[in-house]
Amino acid sequence: MQQSYEPTTEPAPDGAARVLVVDDDPTVAEVVTGYLERAGHVVDRAGDGPEALAHAAAHRPDLVVLDLMLPGMDGLEVCRRIRSRGPVPVIMLTARGDEEDRILGLEVGADDYVTKPFSPRELVLRVESVLRRARPAGDRRPVRAGGLTVDPAARRATRGGAELALTLREFDLLAFFLRHPGRAYSREDLMREVWGWEFGDLSTVTVHIRRLRGKVEDDPARPRLIQTVWGVGYRFEPARAETRQD
Repeated sequence: MQQSYEPTTEPAPDGAARVLVVDDDPTVAEVVTGYLERAGHVVDRAGDGPEALAHAAAHRPDLVVLDLMLPGMDGLEVCRRIRSRGPVPVIMLTARGDEEDRILGLEVGADDYVTKPFSPRELVLRVESVLRRARPAGDRRPVRAGGLTVDPAARRATRGGAELALTLREFDLLAFFLRHPGRAYSREDLMREVWGWEFGDLSTVTVHIRRLRGKVEDDPARPRLIQTVWGVGYRFEPARAETRQD
């Protein structure tokens, strides 16, 4: 007899992450919940969009595992609404491997995606990876370059003094560029250094570069800061502004 996992309403214990699992398939939701709980996380479950938004409003999650295909309100809209309330990491589940589905999820702010059918153990590893990136343990000093400032301790980025609305990965990507100006990095390099993955879909990097340019460039169609190095990848050029750390 399978164990039944019910949504958790108590606050997450110190050091534990609260994960919201949103999937209308009870079997998938139960399996994912079981693996995440055994990994030490506190899990809430929702079977549709409105229920997911209610859970997120009542208990702000540290991360959301979100099915793309939901009844009534799809995962893309749920992701938009959750992220409109603040920067919450989102891993999107999609039943199809189409590139368009993956890119749509990344475009609305998902930090990662997993294609069904998937290994629950792999999903747990992806969750752990995203959570680690959300709680950086490295150099947490603010860094400034090209009119941009990132403060890793506060998870805050500004452009000309105005705060930028960045996803988890966009923030980490910008912070990496600011700390390594003038050097060209391939998409493989960026996936390894920013995402922490040795392999993966490189279109993930491409989409995040495009989104980040839309937020930091005066003219994203003619990027000045995040430049394309043909045949190599990308390079951050702070122009005449100097990079400095506090």
